Amino acid sequence: MEARSGKVLYMKNGHLRRPPASTTKMMTGILAIEQGDLKEWVTISQKAARVGEASIHLTAGEKLRLEDLVKGALIRSGNDAAAAVAEHVGGSEEFFIYLMNKKARLLGAGNTLFQNPHGLPAQNHYASAYDLGLIARYALTNEVFASIVRTRETTIRGSWSRYLRNTNRLLWRYPWANGVKTGTTDAAGKCLVASATREGLTLIAVVLKSHDRYRDAETLLEYGFQNFDYYAIAKGSVWGTVKVANGKPSRVTAVALWNDVFILEKDRKKDLRFKVNIVSEVQAPLRKGENLGFLEVFKEEQRIGRIPLGAGEESRKLGLIERLRKLGEGLNDD
Repeated sequence: MEARSGKVLYMKNGHLRRPPASTTKMMTGILAIEQGDLKEWVTISQKAARVGEASIHLTAGEKLRLEDLVKGALIRSGNDAAAAVAEHVGGSEEFFIYLMNKKARLLGAGNTLFQNPHGLPAQNHYASAYDLGLIARYALTNEVFASIVRTRETTIRGSWSRYLRNTNRLLWRYPWANGVKTGTTDAAGKCLVASATREGLTLIAVVLKSHDRYRDAETLLEYGFQNFDYYAIAKGSVWGTVKVANGKPSRVTAVALWNDVFILEKDRKKDLRFKVNIVSEVQAPLRKGENLGFLEVFKEEQRIGRIPLGAGEESRKLGLIERLRKLGEGLNDD
């Protein structure tokens, strides 16, 4: 999956519901970052401290900052840290799980259902590879999340200092890797959601129940980097000019109102064609950003994008004296 556009470059069994194991913690982490105060202190409950398997060895009554618990969940994959995060941010683990599922639906992850915040085996706890890609794509747009999941090693402090080493070995073995989360249980097998950026192109690879998750992820990422490229249209790029009647200035630029990116097979940029559809004239006053038309992007004969174009600058309405002076100048020119 290409991160900016969400375009899927290759998929096999992408919508099959599978146990996601600790890749679940991507949702836990992004919700905590968005909904919680990362500087708040969290008192660890007995329930959270008792959560087993992968752990950062929390003890009941211990206090850590929410930010450090999120790091413990995303970097070291601590199940106890994920449980503590859920209890603190949601007020209860049950309500936090409700928020997780609500967020999944909002992201379009229709083959995902969470029963806990850490990914330990539970009935009807599942996600698809495609859905995990959607969640990762969304989460990586948050710089705090992105910074955490690309961290190889760090130290957090509670009652004692804890050294965290990222469970994602791809961060060491693949030079362009920058995230995101591992997962392992008997039912799920070895799972990995991986991201990497090369020459401005960011890709997300998801492998579930893999015999060699790092090699498989590398293979997918290399397939994307070797076979695809992107064409970016930047917000503010100029695509024409429009006359403004009774305005100063009398012409304004028509600019793209948002960024967009189009993923293409290598060496196929020449197949792109652009059609500018803008008005020839508008009346003053004109606000900056006001709609002037749109840009259509075609790949061969297929339309693959439509971007609104707006005024690159404002144009105020001329006053009466200015209009009379302009009229006089026009008569003198005759």
